[in-house]
Order: sequence, then structure tokens, then C-alpha cells
Amino acid sequence: MNIIGMPLGALGTNCYILHKEGKALIIDPGDESEKVVAYLEKNHLIPEAIVLTHAHFDHIGAVDDLRVKYSLAVYLHQEEEEWLSEPNYNGSGRFPRSPIVTSPPEEYMQEGKMTIGSFTCDVYHTPGHSPGSVTIVFEDDGIVFSGDALFQLGIGRTDLYGGNPEQLIESIQTKIFTLNDNYNVYPGHGNPTSIGFEKENNPFVSPKK
Repeated sequence: MNIIGMPLGALGTNCYILHKEGKALIIDPGDESEKVVAYLEKNHLIPEAIVLTHAHFDHIGAVDDLRVKYSLAVYLHQEEEEWLSEPNYNGSGRFPRSPIVTSPPEEYMQEGKMTIGSFTCDVYHTPGHSPGSVTIVFEDDGIVFSGDALFQLGIGRTDLYGGNPEQLIESIQTKIFTLNDNYNVYPGHGNPTSIGFEKENNPFVSPKK
């Protein structure tokens, strides 16, 4: 598996492109679709789907551009089905910018094992930062895409619509921290980290006893 991360948009949201054998998944295309297109075309990649860890505005700004250009299905947890088209839910209505409105998802992220195009992953429903937040795990590669649930030495904010701090800590302790310490974590913002490092050093959360 090849992984490229690119910070996009005003908040530097990490978009990830996973690819193998010429096929690609796009995770959280937050803005600047032209940068995603440029990478795909330079590397002769065929995108198979857009996968969203959650539907906050800084993770979805380039969704419709890419969906239309490549005729892609968008995968999102059902808890946030309405968020793509509702600025007051996705947060864009709270900030001094144009509201972000996109079409509804074509597919739902389901907890458990999923096959999306050429890629198979395990999906953990990890609410707290938002009701439909998911963590995406590729067991064979030892990699985790945590969205805005878990960061390097941090956790996601919970003061936006639908946020719940106790639920977020529970999600991290009982789901994300059950993964092997060696798994590499690719968060929605900031630098990569690992499960083991966060268990030992993250000041906001500790393993469930």
C-alpha cells in the first residue's frame, strides 16, 4: 500500500490517497481538488471511491468536484447522512466563509470489515468528535486513519454540533486503543503517530483499565 498525505484548505486538513496496482482511494478531500487531481494524473491512478472519516466542512470541500470528475461513490457513516447538505451540521455555517453544501453520500460506512473497490479495511464507529466519526484500519498494512478522533498528543474538539467529550474518550479507549501498539496512525490534522506512542504519551486520554 502506498500512502500520500496532503494538507488541504485553510485548516490544513490531511487528505490521504491510498493506492496499489494503479487503483486509489481518496480519504477526506477537504479542499483544493486540483491538487488531488494533479497527484492522481501524475501517477496514472484510477480513483475508486471517496471515503470520509466524518462530514465536517474542512474534510468535504473537494468532494463534489472529485465525485463528478471521476464518477465516484462517496462513503460516509449514516449518522451524518444529512451533514453534507446542511451547513449548520457540517460547521461551515459557523465560520466567515461560503457554506459548503454537497450531494448526499452514495454508500454508508458500516462498522466491521468492508471492501471498497480494490481495498479491504476494518471500520470502527468512533463517535465523540462528531456522531458519525469512523476510524479506518488496514490490518495487513498496520495503518489507521483516525480522522479527528485521535491526533499526535491530542484528541478532536467536541464543542461543535453533535460533539460529546465523554463519548470521544470512550471511543478512543475501547476501540482505537485496542489496536496493536505498532500500528501507524494517520490523523485528520498534524503529523502521523502510533498507537503505542499515544497510549504512553497522549495527555488527554489513557488506555481503558
